[in-house]
Amino acid sequence: MMKYLSGILICCCLMALATESLARRIHVTDEQRAQLASIETVYLNVMALTEQGRIPTDDLLATVKTRLEEIGYTTVTDRKDAHDVEFRVKCEERKRWSGTTRSGGDAELADAPARLWKGPACLFSYRLNGQDLGWYKETRTDFEDAYAAAQQANAAQSGQYAMEQLNLKLQEFDFPVMVATEWRHTDRLARLLEATGTDKRRKLRILATLSRVQSKQAFPHLVKLAEDENAEYAEEAILALAGLGRSATPILTDIFMTTNNSNIQAAAAKGLGLIGAHTGDPDITPPLLDYLNANLETMETSSDIDFPVLTEVVWSIAKLRNEKSIQPIEQLNIKIWLIRDTSEAMKKLREAANVATKMVDLDYQIM
Repeated sequence: MMKYLSGILICCCLMALATESLARRIHVTDEQRAQLASIETVYLNVMALTEQGRIPTDDLLATVKTRLEEIGYTTVTDRKDAHDVEFRVKCEERKRWSGTTRSGGDAELADAPARLWKGPACLFSYRLNGQDLGWYKETRTDFEDAYAAAQQANAAQSGQYAMEQLNLKLQEFDFPVMVATEWRHTDRLARLLEATGTDKRRKLRILATLSRVQSKQAFPHLVKLAEDENAEYAEEAILALAGLGRSATPILTDIFMTTNNSNIQAAAAKGLGLIGAHTGDPDITPPLLDYLNANLETMETSSDIDFPVLTEVVWSIAKLRNEKSIQPIEQLNIKIWLIRDTSEAMKKLREAANVATKMVDLDYQIM
């Protein structure tokens, strides 16, 4: 049974590693990827549809233009002007059902078009050399019935009111980061990450993005943040580094072994465990085991335990599944159950140790 569960766990981990592009499609050619990577000038095609027909898009277009230019793109609004890609934004008072996506995977992605939504919405897509590559994102109003919402707000026209509310959504919905991620423009994202005016929510999204796309360009920026213990997003940067794989092992090991910040050390331990689970890097196990063994020598009461760090170390050791971990984990289980402590922190450590006991004992799993 444990072998089957382990197989399921591995499959889940592999699915979690898939990028949005892989989840959506696999037919983008190398030539198209190169074209996407070199995009500089974007032609904006913005449409506004109400129940009474098309209306001017000046406000919507201005918002889209401003937001894309903020991250360094040059925009044009005339199709005849030279451009590298066409970026489409279709805003509707009442969204028309457009059927399922071609590959079927996009529906499961964050911010994907909702098939059941019939209210006001803006759909984002792009065309490369006239070809739709199947990337779709959507933002929606907080209400589904535009007419009722307009009446409640004393607005004369439901269509115009819906577009005004959608324009507010365009100002906060982070489609620029999403499309920059799709085009693999991690240099733009990295600069945005380090900009002083970038808000916290956007920085967290960018950190997750840089980890997911595994960009070499992002590496020095993430290292800079991860090594600065005073940086507001050091912990997030450490976990983002883990997404870059084995190349991040030396950096995270150094941070884990030298920092005096408990939260940073815990994040580094977690990051090492993630890398180990995905790559099997043997260099990860020794520093984590050294930390565990050192703690076992001095552990008498709860005051001797740095719970955030030790708990993450144990979870990471469980992922690494090295037979040298069996004896230390067994000793840890004995010690933590002899300590009289019913705190939430101790409960989490005991849970981690219990799972680790089963995961690292390979003979147990074969039985």
